[in-house]
Amino acid sequence: MRFLCIKLKNFLLSTSVIAIVTALVLTIQHFGLSAVQAVSGKGARSLPVYSVAREDKKIAISFDCAWGTEYTQTILNYLAQNEIKCTFFAVQFWVEKNPSVAKSIVDAGHELGTHSRTHSYMSKLSETEIEDELKTSSQAIETLTGQKVTLFRAPYGDYDNLLIDTATRMGLYTIQWDVDSLDWKNLTATEIALRVINGVKSGSIILCHNNGLHTAEALPMIFSTLKNRGYEFVPIGELIYKQDYYVDVTGRQHKND
Repeated sequence: MRFLCIKLKNFLLSTSVIAIVTALVLTIQHFGLSAVQAVSGKGARSLPVYSVAREDKKIAISFDCAWGTEYTQTILNYLAQNEIKCTFFAVQFWVEKNPSVAKSIVDAGHELGTHSRTHSYMSKLSETEIEDELKTSSQAIETLTGQKVTLFRAPYGDYDNLLIDTATRMGLYTIQWDVDSLDWKNLTATEIALRVINGVKSGSIILCHNNGLHTAEALPMIFSTLKNRGYEFVPIGELIYKQDYYVDVTGRQHKND
């Protein structure tokens, strides 16, 4: 009898553990983390969205704004000519220095997300410092443009669990990229265009910069080629899933079945 009681106790304990782990996995998937990472223990990591698993050939192009505005209007002109809406990520000091440009981005129908307050390596910051970076930069954008900020891109693509988890708790989707134009290296327009064109797949997020030397010049080739191949450009906010999703170990976001 004692043996049967011990077996029954162990069975109930195992069942409880399985139930707890299952609930944990479902909860983490709902909030966008990889279930594999979350339950693997050692090496577990929270991830931003690098790309989105979808088959409709929708993609997003994004522009980080931290330094200068010389080419921004040309970029906006090309976007308008091609009837493309996209996403810009702006640092707070850039927004405050160039309020009319920031407002023109939103007035043209594009998204404007935060790229932090000071463009620092945010994995080195405390939770309080991260909250300040995200809160003040989002408020600056919202006050100027009237558009609510829901997207965040970490400066330098630098992040850790604390940053991703804090941003998520504050209602922000952290966005990375899977196609890097490397326009900040002052590649030629053709080199930039070919990097993007050859790297894109359905659900891709393209990284560019508003003040890259040849970024604007590369856009006509990028837009015409990819549109001819059946791709549709949409803002990141329309590309990603906002609920009932998970992010796998590669950073690709999936819709829960």
